[in-house]
Amino acid sequence: MGKHVAHIVWDWNGTLLHDIDAVMTATNASFAELGLEPLTLERYRDLYCVPVPRFYERLMGRLPTDEEWEVMDAAFHRHYREAARNAALAAGARELLADWHSAGLTQSLCSLASHDHLVPLVRTHGIDGYFTRVDGRVDPKQHGKTGQMARHLAALEGVSPERVVVIGDAVDDASAAAAAGAHAVLYTGGSQSRACLEAAGVPVVDTLAEAAELARELAGRRPVSGLN
Repeated sequence: MGKHVAHIVWDWNGTLLHDIDAVMTATNASFAELGLEPLTLERYRDLYCVPVPRFYERLMGRLPTDEEWEVMDAAFHRHYREAARNAALAAGARELLADWHSAGLTQSLCSLASHDHLVPLVRTHGIDGYFTRVDGRVDPKQHGKTGQMARHLAALEGVSPERVVVIGDAVDDASAAAAAGAHAVLYTGGSQSRACLEAAGVPVVDTLAEAAELARELAGRRPVSGLN
């Protein structure tokens, strides 16, 4: 494998899995439990950030108390699991993964979704064979992806960070990539608006096909730093 051949690290929620409708349903259901007004998709995308408590701070004008956080977090995951049952892969995702794999190129998956839920879900969608590694969140107290991304890349055999391209739907994906010395491409089909994503200083695209094409071009270039 050439030193300038891209290895893609895919994000899951909002990137490969088109689950934004389920996320909105679960978010508004969790807000209702605390008497908060429902959000539109546009406002959600303008305000969403990681770590998630900061997102709630933007909405509430303060950080939620520990008790409020526990209520909202539990409610979100309860409603999300129900709403996401019918969530499909993003448009063209299955074909892109298959084509990348068939071309002899490598790819992996790094997500903040619970590892125990992520692995069987990826298998259910029939795409697990396309990845050299699948890593979900194992620490329930973990919010950002930076540390997890560093561990994920360290576990990839024979893959240098400078030829890694992280494809995700949030600024946190770009920040995690930059901290690990990798490239990033951000996709507008998920959790954040184009304006938010462009602030990361990395390429922003509207389709996963564009993201994969950019990955080929970025491999071997000096990575561009994202936001911290």
